[in-house]
Amino acid sequence: MTEYRVWDPFIRLFHWALVAGFAANALVTDPESALHEWLGYAIAALLALRLVWGLVGPRFARFASFLPHPGAALGQLDDIAAGRARVHLGHTPLGALMILNLLGSVALIALTGWMMTTPTWFGIDWVEEAHEALVTWAEISVIVHVAAVIWESRRTGVNLPRAMITGVKRVPESASLAP
Repeated sequence: MTEYRVWDPFIRLFHWALVAGFAANALVTDPESALHEWLGYAIAALLALRLVWGLVGPRFARFASFLPHPGAALGQLDDIAAGRARVHLGHTPLGALMILNLLGSVALIALTGWMMTTPTWFGIDWVEEAHEALVTWAEISVIVHVAAVIWESRRTGVNLPRAMITGVKRVPESASLAP
C-alpha cells in the first residue's frame, strides 16, 4: 500500500463535527428546544469556517481542487460501468457533487432554521415546510453518501472512512490513480 496524506485535521474535525451536529439535531433534539437552535448556529459557524478553509486551506481542502468539470462525473460513471477502479486522491467527481449538495443543503437548513426565529419569518408555513423538506433531502443524501463511500471503498480497495479518520489514504500498489 502507498500512503497519501490527503485530509488535514480541520477537514476531518469539520466532517465529524458536522456529522454529530446534524445527527443530533435531526434525530435527537426537540426541534422546539434551545439546544436545537444552538446546534443549528454551531453548524452554521462550522459551514462558515469550511467556506473560508475551502478558499485558503491546503490542496485537497480547496473547493478549486474538487469542483468537477462537466464530463468528470460521467467519466466516473463510465469507469464504474466498465469495471475500471481508478483511485482519486481527493474527492471523486461524483463525491464532490455530493459534498456540494450536502454543504448547500445544510446551509439552507441553517438559513431556514434561523428565519423561523425572526419576527419576519416566524410562523410562516412555507419556511417551516422548506426547513423540514431540506432536512429530509439531507437525510436521504447522507444515506446515499454513506452507501457510495462503502461502495467506492470496496470497488477501489481504499478504506475511505479510515482516511477521513486518519487523514491518510492507503492505496493498493496495483491501483490506477485518476488524473
